[in-house]
Amino acid sequence: WLLQKNVPGIKVRVVNVIDLSVLMSPDDHPHGMDNISFNELFTQDVDVVFAFHGYRWIIHSMVHGRANEARFHVRGFNDKGTTTTPFDMCVLNNIDRFQLTLDAIKRVPRLRDQSASAEQWYSEQIQRHKLYVSENGDDLPDIKNWRWPRN
Repeated sequence: WLLQKNVPGIKVRVVNVIDLSVLMSPDDHPHGMDNISFNELFTQDVDVVFAFHGYRWIIHSMVHGRANEARFHVRGFNDKGTTTTPFDMCVLNNIDRFQLTLDAIKRVPRLRDQSASAEQWYSEQIQRHKLYVSENGDDLPDIKNWRWPRN
């Protein structure tokens, strides 16, 4: 949604992985996905931004040996954080919606010339967030109350 709002016409594939073991080869795990199915889902040559609520190395170890595995850019838990707001924990671990949007923009070849303005936009959003959290001890209302648009 955020990418399509800021970069009209961008094509994005969202894959929700429920069972992480499907990322593995069937030789390594009974739920593992064969290479043909894996490549149909993730392709062989398009960068993948993978948001994960655990340690990043787990995903990297599961996709090891897959076609062009270096194209997997995993965002996940970095042991950064404290007692703070839910969204601030995402910001501290670089898995917030703004960081993921910036990651995607940086990895789409035709959008690389927009990456400087995207980084500026990202920086402004994060500064606005940090200021609000420090003053109010809560997430910004537009973050806290956000809902998927109905279109």
